[in-house]
Amino acid sequence: MQTNENKMGVMPIKKLIINMSLPIMVSMLVEALYNVVDSIFVAQISENALTAVSLVFPVQNLIIAIAVGTGVGINAFLSRSLGEGNIEKANNVANNGILLGLISYVIFLAFGLLFSKSYFTFQIDDTEIIEYGISYLSIICVGSICRFIHIVFERLLLSTGKTLYTMIAQGAGAVVNIILDPIFIFGHFGMPAMGTAGAAIATIIGQITAAALVVIFNFKINREININMRGFRPNLKIIKDIYSVGIPSIAMMSIISVTTYGMNNILNRFSYTAIAVFGIYFKLQSFIFMPVFGLNNGMVPIIAFNYGAGSKGRLIRTIRLGIVYAFCIMIFGLVLIQILPGRILALFKASEDMLAIGIPALRIISLSYIFAGISVVASAIFQAFGNALLSLLTAISRQLVVLLPAAYVLSLFKNINLIWWSFPIAEIASLMLSIVFLKHIYDKKIVLIGERRNLNI
Repeated sequence: MQTNENKMGVMPIKKLIINMSLPIMVSMLVEALYNVVDSIFVAQISENALTAVSLVFPVQNLIIAIAVGTGVGINAFLSRSLGEGNIEKANNVANNGILLGLISYVIFLAFGLLFSKSYFTFQIDDTEIIEYGISYLSIICVGSICRFIHIVFERLLLSTGKTLYTMIAQGAGAVVNIILDPIFIFGHFGMPAMGTAGAAIATIIGQITAAALVVIFNFKINREININMRGFRPNLKIIKDIYSVGIPSIAMMSIISVTTYGMNNILNRFSYTAIAVFGIYFKLQSFIFMPVFGLNNGMVPIIAFNYGAGSKGRLIRTIRLGIVYAFCIMIFGLVLIQILPGRILALFKASEDMLAIGIPALRIISLSYIFAGISVVASAIFQAFGNALLSLLTAISRQLVVLLPAAYVLSLFKNINLIWWSFPIAEIASLMLSIVFLKHIYDKKIVLIGERRNLNI
């Protein structure tokens, strides 16, 4: 039986979560590192260059949202198919997922070529920021095919438990990016100084490296699925299944782009420096949230596999341990930011004005970490059970119903420090809703699972 051959069905849960999640956590932390390093180097150009890159974040996040959301759908249904022993369906899910990734790229290629300038001129009127931003955004969009290939093929590896190889690929891409950043941005070893365009080129080359490695790993090592596009025909039923989980996940992650865009416009009423501070925060928070997202990525195939195999005890233990681990990670991040906000901002060549805005901002926003861990893990649980709509509703409530309106109302008091309190307020609301939805999942699905066999938990 497939369940007995796959470690997700037999390995002790505590060891399995670490085995599945730790490599992803490490790879995501490395990615977070090169995102921060990218901004640190850009900040050496000027604060305007940093502001420009911060304004590009909503588009970059949207690229990741569509790629990861599609990958989540692939991951959930491919893992479930393997848990059920349906190898043919697993192969079809993989092939259709690759097609969807390539189609998604075409959208951003067109945006990068046609609308980069309009994106900036609609928001600001500073010529220097616009020029920096266009250079960065157009290159990121045109080269985004590497991001789509990387994430889709990475999810195929995750679905079969080969997390070590995802870490190797992600780490290699990040190292390449970090090495090339100063060379392309400032012009070393005979290269011309390309500024923000150089930062974008370094990012794309890093993504090419990661994408090439995950493709090679899938064809050479991932024997549990057969990727063969010869004679391939799209399967609308499988595409619908992928997007039944993927679209809510895409929408959920895309909401961050909407929120960031909205926050940038609220903060623009105060200063461009405030936008730069908010951009720095999003880079920094990845150090805390990326490990939890890595934990999520490890949990989704475990939960989906054991749900397909009818292993209720293993499934419940996975959820409990995931919540505990996530909470501990978030508390560590809270303590770190509360103690070192000034030193962290100094890495970005922070001016006195940036320090005055940034130190209170980091300390206030990080209070939301107390509540955020459970909500983030709950999102992965919903996705693994094929109820990603619940994740979407939670994200909409947090970001659009609570966060942005609260930030706007607080901005009316003309005190920028009040705006940051919208983040803890939003996370408290999200936690309450997540608890309600978790109970719904437990009552409607988990309690109904009949154990098919006695498995070692």
